[in-house]
Amino acid sequence: MSDLAQIGVTGLAVMGRNLARNIARHGYRVAVHNRSYARTESLIAEHGSDGVFLPSQSTADFVASIERPRKIIVMVKAGGPTDAVIDELVPLLDQGDIIIDAGNAHFPDTIRRENALAAKGIHFVGMGVSGGEEGALNGPSIMPGGNPESYTTLGPIIENIAAKVDGVPCATYVGPDGAGHFVKMVHNGIEYADMQLIAEAYDLLRNGLGISAGEIGKIFEQWNTGDLESFLIEITADVLQHNDPKTGQAFVDIVADRAEQKGTGRWTVQNGLDLGVPITGIAEATFARALSGSVPQREAGRVLPAHTQQWQIGDRDAFIEDVRQALYASKVVAYSQGFDQIAAASAEYGWNIDRGAMARIWRGGCIIRARFLNRITEAYERNPQLPLLLADPYFTDAVGNGLAAWRRVVAAAAYNGVPTPAFSSSLAYYDGVRAERLPANLIQAQRDFFGAHTYNRVDIPGVFHTEWSGDRSETQQS
Repeated sequence: MSDLAQIGVTGLAVMGRNLARNIARHGYRVAVHNRSYARTESLIAEHGSDGVFLPSQSTADFVASIERPRKIIVMVKAGGPTDAVIDELVPLLDQGDIIIDAGNAHFPDTIRRENALAAKGIHFVGMGVSGGEEGALNGPSIMPGGNPESYTTLGPIIENIAAKVDGVPCATYVGPDGAGHFVKMVHNGIEYADMQLIAEAYDLLRNGLGISAGEIGKIFEQWNTGDLESFLIEITADVLQHNDPKTGQAFVDIVADRAEQKGTGRWTVQNGLDLGVPITGIAEATFARALSGSVPQREAGRVLPAHTQQWQIGDRDAFIEDVRQALYASKVVAYSQGFDQIAAASAEYGWNIDRGAMARIWRGGCIIRARFLNRITEAYERNPQLPLLLADPYFTDAVGNGLAAWRRVVAAAAYNGVPTPAFSSSLAYYDGVRAERLPANLIQAQRDFFGAHTYNRVDIPGVFHTEWSGDRSETQQS
């Protein structure tokens, strides 16, 4: 047996360290390196018993300690730091070696890097990894892209260390160049929407019923036993029932109401606009975080009138059930929009992404893992070209059964002045996508009036323009 490492990891902050430990625990010899050697020493000292680690102080020694074709996972901050590490590695590598960027890179950067390294004969894999530090250690959901040839070499290791659901690895080859990081970006966008929807459900229960965070945590705990079962619902129940040790108050009540973001949600929304895909739930969730941090505007807004009415909840259990159904329906919309975005990007970039496979690998390990991802997997197995997830018979029935509750919740929120941007926009999207006719006809007529942008007619084919400033005669443009 060779004394060389079978794979290397450079960048040993929490995620890189845990990923290296996960790989070592599965019996692989792992070369480890960090810019600061103290982190490498710390890993060996604290977790050397996890498996076989080959530490190196220099990048050159690190590369030399890995068997060919070399497989090197880069786990550093996205952007410039990733480019710097790649630039340092490339002169030391041979043709056929593989660099794997496992950070949260923006997919256009991954496309650029893959093209540049392919010209040198080096494979570059943009690999989405979800599950946080716990997932990295115990089994994440893994979304690798790049040249399919690289997956032949890398795939067995990736599938071995990934989370498993029903014995199936939560990892698969996604598609060429930036496909892996794109799918991870959309995953994070859905995560934004999911978290916002859960927060809105909490806010509705708090305002509507006037109950404590701990009591709401118990409700979420119960919800986690049914269709809403998911990692995010589970941790929400835990967070809401946790008390601050310093004050004895509910922990959530002492946390400032300003939610930060690292950029993946924003990238998802920007790309949705570029592709023309209405990912309204993700967009509203991203803007809601921005609003939470808009301190001067929120302070100035304290003087704004509300004209709200008093909550009139006669049946506590019925209201809780309404919120639960509204949450489920809104979550389905968020996932449906995310999968639409994946389909649009796959067509735009020629990635040929299997949406059913994406749902399958998100069932475990990742932050948005949920029971109903099994249903999404089944929907795309029934129809891989499904144009709208909501139109799958299961989801049509599931959302339809909760529609009256959804409408009641959104209406009550508006009457009582509780902001529900994700609930409300998701319902508006649902009504928009099912509408036989939208008011876009008026918008297009306005565009033709002031900009001669033309229009189509419903009765005859062709493109037309009306001479609005003249005799208002209609001419056919094509």
